[in-house]
Amino acid sequence: MKVVALVPIKLNNERVPGKNTKSFSDGTPLIHMILRALIGADTVDEIYVYCSNENIKKYIIPGVKFLKRDEKYDSAQADVNDMFYSFSKDVPADIYVLAHATAPFLTSKSIDNAVNAVKSEKYDSAIAVRKMQEFIWNKDKPVNYDTKNIPRTQDLELLYVETTGMYVFTKNVIQNIRSRIGKNPYLQEVSLVEATDINNPIDFEIADAIYNHIILKGKKNE
Repeated sequence: MKVVALVPIKLNNERVPGKNTKSFSDGTPLIHMILRALIGADTVDEIYVYCSNENIKKYIIPGVKFLKRDEKYDSAQADVNDMFYSFSKDVPADIYVLAHATAPFLTSKSIDNAVNAVKSEKYDSAIAVRKMQEFIWNKDKPVNYDTKNIPRTQDLELLYVETTGMYVFTKNVIQNIRSRIGKNPYLQEVSLVEATDINNPIDFEIADAIYNHIILKGKKNE
């Protein structure tokens, strides 16, 4: 099975301008993190950065290809599933890995686990999730516990939250269902560090702290 990864990028981000190419404090561009993870994944055959602006090319590292996309996908109102469908028509593959630069700490291991789950044909897709066992409220009422009988957090029902950092799907899912998630998805649980997602300026500051105090320190201890 041919596995192709795509990293969709736009350079006109509204909430955090230039976030996909913004550098950590040591000068490493954010986009390099997910590209390195994809390169390190044994299951990925090809990697593409999918962007309408060719200026992104100067941030692409060896082993990664560039494919120009339609500028209509840069709009905040763009249909992202249509964008992935368009990519699948341009780049044939059996399985696609959608990964985002804004999830910089996703590991090669998690990517491989998710791809292998879909390769097994037991699942038609896979999504990165983090587990959540917290006290949840909806408006003025608790959703998952009784305030008169407060349980331990570890005894709460285990729920999962999409990290939006990675989606794996078959050609059939994206071309026929027109979605990044199929009818039988595999839940690839990731750590809190891997679940880091950058949407706002403070998120980048937090990610930079994680990068310096966890990621870099971990590499020094290898």
